[in-house]
Amino acid sequence: MPRTPRRARLGALVAVVVCALAVGGFVIHRTVSDETAERPVTTEEASRLALSRLNLYQASPVGVVLTAAEGGGVEIRVEGVVDYRTRRGVGRYTTSGPGTQPDHGLVVWDTGGLGLAPEPPGYDGKPWEQAEHVPRAGWSPRTYTADPLDSGLQLMVQLGADRPDNPLLLAQAGARRLGHDRIDGRDYDRFAGPRAQGAAPDGGRSPLTYWVDGDGTLRRVTMRLAGLGTPTAVEFTGHAGEAKLPEAPWLTG
Repeated sequence: MPRTPRRARLGALVAVVVCALAVGGFVIHRTVSDETAERPVTTEEASRLALSRLNLYQASPVGVVLTAAEGGGVEIRVEGVVDYRTRRGVGRYTTSGPGTQPDHGLVVWDTGGLGLAPEPPGYDGKPWEQAEHVPRAGWSPRTYTADPLDSGLQLMVQLGADRPDNPLLLAQAGARRLGHDRIDGRDYDRFAGPRAQGAAPDGGRSPLTYWVDGDGTLRRVTMRLAGLGTPTAVEFTGHAGEAKLPEAPWLTG
């Protein structure tokens, strides 16, 4: 997979994620926006944000689509599944962009890192079905870097939680309502996440934006990275059925 020399400051990003995980694209779904004035979240909105992590956890495994711009017009897209009970994900990645050869393969990830492998010849099907046919030695494991793909995967696997968050703390930490969007016929509020002190760009606003419906269901998350104009985007596509995720291939034994 192509790499980019651009790097975000991962330490600052992780600090933002730790704070912003109190809640969470433009990938495949049509969006109609209704722009309104930005303001602090209400008590009801903070409650929905606080519930969104638990809802994501309970819906596991969930389908996901990640889109990350690597610079120079190169885009990486991952379509797969995340199980928040095990905090593992598996998917198929594709890369495209001017002056580059299209590339594709399998990717697995958890809270500690990721592994890449070619798609096994002769085996079609879902990414997790293909991953079952990749031997342990066939994966190329590594820890996370500050690249947009790695940052997006690292964020994605941490978003679900087995309990709701404290809505009062969310509001006090600076979560804000940014507007209203209608996505494929359903209404979503767009929120800026809570701020991490000293880590958020753009005059103090969190680099994370969340799309949450009236039931507290998280549909989208975008993350701005330093030096890149296009944010990394994650779209959640709902419960993925009985998807069986492989164990992390970089574990020994």
